[in-house]
Amino acid sequence: MVNHIDSSSERMIERDLMVTGEAVALEVVPASVGVRIISGLIDYTLYSICLALTVLTFAALVDRFDLQVSGAMAATMVALFFFTWVVLIPLTVEVLTRGRSAGRLVAGSRVVRDDGGPVRLRHCLVRVLASAVEVWFFQGMIAVATCAITRRGKRLGDLMAGTYVVRDRAAGHASPPLLMPPELAEWAQGADLRALPGNLALVGRTFLQRASSLRPDARDRLGRYLAGQALACVSPPPPLGTHPERLLAAVLTERRNRELLLEQRDRQADQRAAAQFARPPFGVRAPGS
Repeated sequence: MVNHIDSSSERMIERDLMVTGEAVALEVVPASVGVRIISGLIDYTLYSICLALTVLTFAALVDRFDLQVSGAMAATMVALFFFTWVVLIPLTVEVLTRGRSAGRLVAGSRVVRDDGGPVRLRHCLVRVLASAVEVWFFQGMIAVATCAITRRGKRLGDLMAGTYVVRDRAAGHASPPLLMPPELAEWAQGADLRALPGNLALVGRTFLQRASSLRPDARDRLGRYLAGQALACVSPPPPLGTHPERLLAAVLTERRNRELLLEQRDRQADQRAAAQFARPPFGVRAPGS
């Protein structure tokens, strides 16, 4: 079912930006160091200004109302302001915007997982905590240096969180969603997809979403190559004679559905845990109940 294409095409597949003979990109483009510097300057300048204004406002209130503030209390308040604008606010912004920020909106970029999926709370938390050291403490020198030497332009926070920054596509070029081929639904539900690497899933998904823009011969070669790569990571094999693109669609759709199910379970577990902690201990009735 699957034929191999030439070695030059294989080398193109392995890159972050896979370009076919007709100059069609088949994978998201990692943001360049320059783009990351621009977005970082905007974000951290805004946070620095807000932090300075908060400290100055606190000092002005102390002076205006002649409040008695000890040195320890003043240091505590400054540390609290620093934590708010260096950790809490950036974390909240990144989580709520799914990897975007003011600087990334201007630069046209966003943060994604290594497999191309949206970032979650744990990814954002690791990135923000690491930025407190590599960006704030070392004035961004470590972040710029690691971005310049890593393959996808990652800083230390990205390396630890398993994320990287990509150039955002225009909203007008939204790709159609992946759908499960009906004849492969039963097979996909029982297939073991755990060995499928994230980068292969990302390339396969982008190929399917943009396959209609490729020349027929290039589409056929790339489809067979990607299907062969996916087939080596899936068991049991699909029914004999399965079309390469329908195989990719089945594998990637089932993988997406399983990730959504796991995310829903995680959320339900978090809700149950929060409800458990909210209950008064030892059968004590809550006030007003």
